[in-house]
Amino acid sequence: MTQRPLFVAVAPLLFVLIWSTGWIVAKFASFDADPITFLVVRYLGAIVALLPITLLGGGLWPRGRTAIGHALASGVLLHGLYLGGVWWAIAHGVPAGLSAVIAALQPLMTAALAPLLSHERIGWNRMAGFAVGFLGIVVVVSPKLVGLDPATLATALVPLAVNVAAMLSVTVGTFWQKRFVQTGGLMQIAVLQYVGALLVSIPGALLLEDLHFVVTTSSMLTLAWSVLGLSIGAIGLLLHLIRCGEVSRAASLIYLVPPTAAVEAWFFFGETLGMVQVLGMIVTACGVALANRR
Repeated sequence: MTQRPLFVAVAPLLFVLIWSTGWIVAKFASFDADPITFLVVRYLGAIVALLPITLLGGGLWPRGRTAIGHALASGVLLHGLYLGGVWWAIAHGVPAGLSAVIAALQPLMTAALAPLLSHERIGWNRMAGFAVGFLGIVVVVSPKLVGLDPATLATALVPLAVNVAAMLSVTVGTFWQKRFVQTGGLMQIAVLQYVGALLVSIPGALLLEDLHFVVTTSSMLTLAWSVLGLSIGAIGLLLHLIRCGEVSRAASLIYLVPPTAAVEAWFFFGETLGMVQVLGMIVTACGVALANRR
């Protein structure tokens, strides 16, 4: 009984810490593989790793074609279209900082749609928290946006559109998960979601890429963390947060991901981290705290 409240308190922090490494993983993966091709291997690896757990560790599979179809659809939206779209857009010219700003629109979009799609009441405190959090994100990534070549942005119009579509996909996917995927064990649902992700990722890789994937120590370590840390750990936490809480509260945690990723990029790649960005991180944290205040 004493462990459950502790896990509930720590789960949001763990999700942010793990999910933020996705930006680092994307950069490492780009050294050795095409983006969607890497994601296909990642989803297959997650299915292989999860199947023994689902078969031996208990838990219920969703019953009926409708429930299974909803789980597959949520995988298409949350993984196949979202991750595939963001990784492809960054690989085709969208600056990582700009992609982070686009991703940070998700909580605002979620708050706008929550009263309509999930009948959540979004009070003024939470709306103010979303606005403050988004302002903090803009401050954090502003050094990466200054001096962007307009010609570069012009050539990235299609990737930018794909990045925006990916943000909309994960927003809809979050609502879909909350409304239609409420039965079955979380690990069983995750397996079905990765199957759904493969339904769009495999055709995407075949049509858009050369299936480039070089087996190196770096690519294998990156793949291992992608499967165990991100596809199992972070996604399991996200599904738990969506199931146990309100959609808008879970979405607000996305605001903490870019600042955390900026710290990780400073550590791994030596990217600059100035006082302006630190100030933005503080503003973002205040916004998330305000949005999640009960």
